[in-house]
Amino acid sequence: MLTDYINAAMYHARYEILCDDGSYYGELPEFNGVYANSDTLEECREELQEVLEGWIVFRLSNNLSLPVIDDMDLIIKEVA
Repeated sequence: MLTDYINAAMYHARYEILCDDGSYYGELPEFNGVYANSDTLEECREELQEVLEGWIVFRLSNNLSLPVIDDMDLIIKEVA
């Protein structure tokens, strides 16, 4: 489920080449503060996914909600 959620989120990524240095910038608009910048598009994708994974772990460990992506909703449930 988590892998599917991450893959769906990455599908929504937006990338651009920065004019000033030719590097690649990527972001996930639905995930506030999740962005990456690298010399190649592939490195940017990898870095963006790593940032996303860390963002998700932080949000889950602090009982914070996550955005619904492609009808996937990761909900924190209390376990007795």
